[in-house]
Amino acid sequence: MSVRSRGAWRRRLLVLVLLAGSAASPAEEGGGRREAAGGGEHGEEAARPHHDSSYGTFASEFYDLRYLSEEGYPFPTAPPVDPFAKIRVDDCGKTKGCFRYGKPGCNAETCDYFLSYRRIGADVEFELSADTDGWVAVGFSSDKKMGGDDVMACVHDDNGRVRIQHFYNVGQWAKEIQRNPARDEEGVFENNRVTCRFKRPVYVPREETIVDLHLSWYYLFAWGPAIQGSITRHDIDSPPVSERVVSIYKYEDIFMPSAAYQTFSSPFCLLLIVALTFYLLMGTP
Repeated sequence: MSVRSRGAWRRRLLVLVLLAGSAASPAEEGGGRREAAGGGEHGEEAARPHHDSSYGTFASEFYDLRYLSEEGYPFPTAPPVDPFAKIRVDDCGKTKGCFRYGKPGCNAETCDYFLSYRRIGADVEFELSADTDGWVAVGFSSDKKMGGDDVMACVHDDNGRVRIQHFYNVGQWAKEIQRNPARDEEGVFENNRVTCRFKRPVYVPREETIVDLHLSWYYLFAWGPAIQGSITRHDIDSPPVSERVVSIYKYEDIFMPSAAYQTFSSPFCLLLIVALTFYLLMGTP
């Protein structure tokens, strides 16, 4: 065979190999598709993309779909805030002790000042409310005078929050104490009233500025304005005080009339009214 004929034969053989390869490729692909489509469960599993069923993958996919915006940034969400539960006065004298100062028959939302206390395990829960936009407080005193007293105050600041603060009365001045025994604190300012709820332990380590509540104390009631979240002088010159020492183990519902209602409840005024009524009925001789 000549050299020219051998070169032509090689070219023809190369063309046939290329044609055979191009014809076999679609058949193989078609067969592969048929095998994937008609191979039953194995075919479906082969065609189905692999999915990791772990909790981490589920959580990440859920987060991506639920909490990401179209741009891929998390949506801004505020933490849930539980509404302030209203103070119940139906339990006064039964499951908690209460002090009311103001108009006869007033409640926690209408009294000039309101306080309740009750034991919860190793704690005492206090609820305070007063007709003010500043602060409301209770002091624990060994006498009925201001000075040397452990004081818990609920203060309405300029940001609209109500914070629970601890003070110690030095004479007529309240000094804030950084060590605060309050916990589970909550407060609200609504309808021009400061209302709060907090707990503090019954027993505390021996400390001059924090009293043990298992002992009996006189309760000092006070409220007044605040300037930039700092308390100022109380609203009335002579704030009300409990008539006797208060025990957290005894629940009473005690009402104290405010100054506007004390005039007609004093024995002298009642006697005067009776005398005037008798005089008008009997007439002059």
